[in-house]
Amino acid sequence: MKSFALALVATFALLSALPAAEESPVEVKNKSSFQIENNGHNPFWPIGFKPSTTVAHATGAGVDVPLTAFVLSSITLDQSGARFAIINGKTMGEGQQFNMQVGSQAYQLKVKRIEDGRVVLSSQDREVVVPLRRK
Repeated sequence: MKSFALALVATFALLSALPAAEESPVEVKNKSSFQIENNGHNPFWPIGFKPSTTVAHATGAGVDVPLTAFVLSSITLDQSGARFAIINGKTMGEGQQFNMQVGSQAYQLKVKRIEDGRVVLSSQDREVVVPLRRK
């Protein structure tokens, strides 16, 4: 016990006798910057994604459904290669059918294809292309 205390005191004595290290300021050699141009591509959008604000036709009855009625929040691939998309908060796979009501109009839609950055929905003889939206 006495030897441990003696070793501890000797260690502190040696450390206090060492000269204090001078702190040198860190200098950044390359500062990165990013500027988005007005018509440039947002780096957080998928490759090939182009935002769209057009109105798509969902039925053959001539009733227009705005793209804002669809919220495509995620697209993912399964390990087996199956594709899934989250549309309006529900997980959907290719070929899956679902019903949707906008106002007083009801629609039956089918997930035709899930592609990179968008989902193609079909209703009767028309297609609706829903782009992936970032909030």
